Amino acid sequence: MPLTLTSPAFGPKAEIPAVHTCEGADTSPPLEWSGVPGRAKSLALIVDDPDAPDPKAPKMTYVHWVLYDIPPATTRLADGAAKGGLPPGTREGKNDWKRTGYGGPCPPIGRHRYFFKLYALDAELPDLGAPTKAQLEKAMEGHVIEKAELVGTYEKKSK
Repeated sequence: MPLTLTSPAFGPKAEIPAVHTCEGADTSPPLEWSGVPGRAKSLALIVDDPDAPDPKAPKMTYVHWVLYDIPPATTRLADGAAKGGLPPGTREGKNDWKRTGYGGPCPPIGRHRYFFKLYALDAELPDLGAPTKAQLEKAMEGHVIEKAELVGTYEKKSK
């Protein structure tokens, strides 16, 4: 069974509810997954936006959340897990706000895509401190067994 990633809050390529954005409570959305390979020793999650700052002229990929060493028996992150509900042993990296934790969608212009990427790894990573996405990806090199992806979208309602 392949690794799959879903959210009870939004479907594939559907709008992320405002509660999970800067226009709401900015809480992390609930995520669920299945099909973690038996040989996986840990999971990692990266959430990013490749459409920053403007989907018509993207200049960078903006990182919203970085998690690693999620225990492989974990099958979900509850609604708002970033605020004290992460599984024991899970480590957090830095987002592009230069802090750990979840930072929800807050696009300055247009409808952006948000990629939730879950990785099954054949190793538990060492303590990397609070790695950036690039540092985590480097540490994961050669350890990714499988990857699943969920894409949500968001466009600000207020200007």
